[in-house]
Amino acid sequence: MTASHSDSLVVLFGATAGAYGAKLGSDERELILLVWQVVDLHSKKVGTLHKSLVKADNLDLSDQCREVSGLTPEGLGKAEPLDRVLQQFSQLVSSDLKVLGRSSYTLCSDGQLLIRQVLHPETSKKNFMLSDCFYSFYDLRKEFHTCYPSSAAVKDQTIKTMAEYLGLGTDEAEEDFGVWQVKTMVAIIFSMLSEDHVFTEPETVKCKYETGPCSKSETVDSETVIRARGLPWQSSDQDIARFFKGLNIAKGGVALCLNSQGRRNGEALVRFVNSEQRDLALERHKHHMGSRYIEVYKATGEEFLKIAGGTSNEVAQFLSKENQVIIRMRGLPFTATQEDVLGFLGQECPVTGGKEGLLFVKYPDGRPTGDAFVLFSCEEYAQNALKKHKEILGKRYIELFRSTAAEVQQVLNRYMSTPLIPTLPTPIIPVIPPPYTIATGSIRDCVRLRGLPYTAGIDDILDFMGDATGDIKPHGVHMVLNQQGRPSGDAFIQMKSADKAFMVAQKCHKKMMKDRYVEVFQCSGEEMNFVLMGGTLNRSGLSPPPCKLPCLSPPAYAAFQTAAVIPAEAAALYQPQALLPTTRTPQASAAAPPTVTYYPAQAAQLYMNYTAYYPSPPVSPTTVGYIAAPPGAVAAAATATHTPILPQPGALVRMQGLPYNTGMKEILSFFQGYQLQADSILMLYNFSGQPSGEALVTFPSLDLAKKAVAERNGQLLGSHCVQLYLV
Repeated sequence: MTASHSDSLVVLFGATAGAYGAKLGSDERELILLVWQVVDLHSKKVGTLHKSLVKADNLDLSDQCREVSGLTPEGLGKAEPLDRVLQQFSQLVSSDLKVLGRSSYTLCSDGQLLIRQVLHPETSKKNFMLSDCFYSFYDLRKEFHTCYPSSAAVKDQTIKTMAEYLGLGTDEAEEDFGVWQVKTMVAIIFSMLSEDHVFTEPETVKCKYETGPCSKSETVDSETVIRARGLPWQSSDQDIARFFKGLNIAKGGVALCLNSQGRRNGEALVRFVNSEQRDLALERHKHHMGSRYIEVYKATGEEFLKIAGGTSNEVAQFLSKENQVIIRMRGLPFTATQEDVLGFLGQECPVTGGKEGLLFVKYPDGRPTGDAFVLFSCEEYAQNALKKHKEILGKRYIELFRSTAAEVQQVLNRYMSTPLIPTLPTPIIPVIPPPYTIATGSIRDCVRLRGLPYTAGIDDILDFMGDATGDIKPHGVHMVLNQQGRPSGDAFIQMKSADKAFMVAQKCHKKMMKDRYVEVFQCSGEEMNFVLMGGTLNRSGLSPPPCKLPCLSPPAYAAFQTAAVIPAEAAALYQPQALLPTTRTPQASAAAPPTVTYYPAQAAQLYMNYTAYYPSPPVSPTTVGYIAAPPGAVAAAATATHTPILPQPGALVRMQGLPYNTGMKEILSFFQGYQLQADSILMLYNFSGQPSGEALVTFPSLDLAKKAVAERNGQLLGSHCVQLYLV
């Protein structure tokens, strides 16, 4: 039992199999030693001093641990596991209190680390609960500094420095490791009691993470915020709070970050109650959540508010119900009503407040996005709801995920800030070169880019393609627009050959553009045409555009019927080469016949709709030039020559038989000593976008490549035998 004003202290000391002192717990090593003694604060009597070894799952002791503690794996192998030791701890403390005639106690440890960084994280990982006494404790260093203000700063205190300050003549070498520490701590406490020091304000450990909203008007101290990176995408705020178990996270202090598609990107911003807790959190850098290590870095209050802060009264009212479990629903039919959602969830998972516990996400004009958030009063109801993941509502399957208050704010902020009418740079001059026919056929000499940022332009795509831009056919970049004339996130690119398309798809697949990764797939001209004319292309094959149906007939291409002709002199300013350089020489360009450039009669024709029910002319942003004034700069760009980028020198080796989870780090380790860089490795993917088990590696020289094949061919990477071939 514990009390706010306990009549006894239990002085506690511990050690792990790894780091000692200021780095205790920073390496995730398990507890191997606990030493404790009860101190009666009134009579100044002490109970029996107890020392208990703890059997860790991993008995490999660090050199520092062996040197400082004198413990061995053989001795620890005979000890009890942690859960049994903690049971014995509770029983022996109760027995000692009974002998001393006392009933309540509070733990007292040398600093914060043993309780916050060792006991709480380890028991959380091993899935057993600590007793209530471990959620309240006195930090002897802070109490000592309060009693003796002229002593060293709290962060510089140790048991030895406190004893030296008081002139206590104890010899560490005379006692067993842990015993001396506890005896000295007891002597320090008695000296403090002689100075009439009173232990009144213990440190507390939050037993549960509290959810809650955050307003953009709040002030968030940057010294309290961290960024966690590498999180599993399905992790919730409770999972993150469990990772930081033992540290006090501020109410509503976990903000999961989303990418531009509204999906979690494996990062979170976490706000702690003070800078001391934040500093302890930074010591958990590269600690593990399951099998993944999590990176922990400093962040700012502005970053936290950008993610977690909100201004909507509707959201604030929705989140005002505290300690609710939030579930996000995605993929709802646009016609879904509150009754439909409540019926889908059923009686086994009642929503808090009925309709008031539902929040539909909408665009600024009121159109539904297909997302909604739902409140549940307990974990049981939330778990029942999650069991309905990918069940059908109407004709659509619904995805359900755990969510957070910060994610609600973030999603609402993103959708509500989307402009109804996208702005274009002004002034602009629309230019359309002569009509041409997009190549068709089954040759897979095209690539499809999927998941482009909606703000991506031609320059972004060319930068993304890198060296491969020289292999793009003239006028070969085609952006796909939706029915509102806005970018859909897709684009098609015509390459000069199927081999070039294959290499681009392998090299650029899942490469980042701005803050999004872009999927790149090889496809044919026929498949490209289907999508540009309004059809759909997916893993199930081709779906023809609606205009191919008998009841629909495409209208005439009015854009070209009403086109006017610009004189060749003016057209020279607006050559498409300004947007997409080609490898033609200036002499060849000079010998070419004068170019006749067309433009549409109405500016509305700029927003060609490639996915509408009626097909548009084969025109794309590389053939419709958005040329910004002044024209002098455009003319200079149009007359500039293009210098192709030469491939890097070296020799290419193909790897086959790789484990599907192999990354660049594993390949670099496999070829350790061969002078490779990360950009020398190209992972290969199949047509479904999955790893193919192959990679291409560029070596600095042919001799080094031959040496690598001779020495490493047939060697194991993980459990797989890897085959190497010179290309």
